[in-house]
Amino acid sequence: MYGFQGRLLHVDLTKKAHHWLSLEESRLRAVLGGIGLGTSLLHDFAPPGVEPFSPANPLIFASAPLVGTELTTTAKYAVVTKSPLTGFIADSLSSSFFALELKRAGLDALVITGRASSVVYVFIENEKVEVREGENLRGKSPAETEALIRSELEDADLRVAAIGQAGENRVRFATISNDGRQAGRGGVGAVMGSKNLKAIALRGRGGVRVADPRGVDAIAESMRRLSLGPVTAKYVFNRLGALPTRNFLQSTFDHAEALSGESLTENNFSRRQGCASCTIRCERLFKSLTGEEQRLEYESLYALGPLCGIEDPEVVLQAAHLCDLYGLDTISTGGTLAWAMECTEKGLLREDRDLGLRFGRADAILATIPAIAKRSGFGSILAEGSRRAALRVGKDAMHWAMHVKGLELPGYEPRSLKTMALGLAVSPRGACHNRSGAYEADFSGQVDRLSADPGRGALVVAGEDFAAVLDSLIICKFLRKCFTDFYTEAANLLERVTGWPCSGVELRRVGERVCTLRKLFNIREGWQPEDDWLPQRLLSEALPTGVARGASLTPSELREMIQGYYRAREWDEDGFIPGKKITELGIQPLSQ
Repeated sequence: MYGFQGRLLHVDLTKKAHHWLSLEESRLRAVLGGIGLGTSLLHDFAPPGVEPFSPANPLIFASAPLVGTELTTTAKYAVVTKSPLTGFIADSLSSSFFALELKRAGLDALVITGRASSVVYVFIENEKVEVREGENLRGKSPAETEALIRSELEDADLRVAAIGQAGENRVRFATISNDGRQAGRGGVGAVMGSKNLKAIALRGRGGVRVADPRGVDAIAESMRRLSLGPVTAKYVFNRLGALPTRNFLQSTFDHAEALSGESLTENNFSRRQGCASCTIRCERLFKSLTGEEQRLEYESLYALGPLCGIEDPEVVLQAAHLCDLYGLDTISTGGTLAWAMECTEKGLLREDRDLGLRFGRADAILATIPAIAKRSGFGSILAEGSRRAALRVGKDAMHWAMHVKGLELPGYEPRSLKTMALGLAVSPRGACHNRSGAYEADFSGQVDRLSADPGRGALVVAGEDFAAVLDSLIICKFLRKCFTDFYTEAANLLERVTGWPCSGVELRRVGERVCTLRKLFNIREGWQPEDDWLPQRLLSEALPTGVARGASLTPSELREMIQGYYRAREWDEDGFIPGKKITELGIQPLSQ
């Protein structure tokens, strides 16, 4: 088999046993790898109604056909499970050397079930699989864990994915870290912690075969050239009135300039860095006043800066460092902190729960992040995420909880970005900007971003299907604009790698199939139409200031857009998927 290894490894931590399973070519052609393969396997391995912290809930690491080839930006893998934050599908992506090692170890997927009786880590070296004691790793940061495992196994080239204290303590938005990067959203690290699994260490000595090496090399060289151009540029939100500030009270931040990439680069020494197998090198590592280098990108900057009213870039760098140290999703951390700040300012928190959290209070943020990771005091309630914390606090606290399906909102203002509003509402994993890229339609100038209409549904569907193919091949989204005719060119690329005849139409169908599989899992786990919705604030308050002053989104406008989305998907008016559609997509055999 070309591009794939054709097998998965299932590790049962309860029994400390493992076995290898074949992956049929028909399944791989239907869903590819990454998010697609992970979702397909979730249907197989997760018992219906399984509790996220149950030993039976699978934690799935999925590779993809392009991983390990010469193609730029393809060193990524997916982590898929049932989310402890939302109760629905969690599918996170991470990148760099761990992804390559997963493939070199001969795996298309690693499925972990069960729960060890004490802290362990799993070591895989091609056919060799060991569940090793790891009590000495308890309480260590991901970076410390990686160093200790490398020392114990006397192998400096090992690649390690690990959790921090947040994962050990089942903080519902804990991450899995590898190579300094995070599989961040949905609480995949908490599921790993619930299994008493501290880390996975990989050493692969195999390779990846492609069907047409010369053809792949030619495409790889072309992609490398294109990836260096302006097509990978990012957006600026503040000037468009689309930067959520102070828990979505405002859509512009007066101190945005101090937190801009330009200002950070000028005032904090930085260097560029990229993932393994990447020519874009989009990352910036900024040096704080303490001399530490910290990776920082837009979403972390937004969540720990404007969303919490923090204007000092040094504080944002420190907060991001703490999140990485403990293994916390920066978006959910910032969103939960911002909710607590507003609740405090509105007098909704009892005195014993008042941690001094106020908008702009740097000291309180830096003190509360460790409390969340360690589940100390009120930090234990915040560790549940804003939705569950709001239910605990009661009164009007839920009005200020900015989440969809329990997942905190990313840095896009839905009232001034109406396509994005719809994309956030209907996303299977909750408030997610990465599984549709709906904001691109708003920024394109081809639609009026301040008005709502049912035609937005088709735009979101197209964006979701496109993202599903990118995340299943896998290709980094920063390369998405390097294609003139994405589906045709990507199908040609897949054919060169796997040897499978493939058309653009077939690849587009894969995207629709993967998106439908994700929704089917949620339906199986109890999804209801009211879950596709936005927070109360966004539907009852107009933007008070800034460029988009007066912009609003009413419940009827959102409902009309959602109906348009369901029609574009050919689902029924309540968002359930007709059997005819399931059969048409060939999904039934995969979900049995």
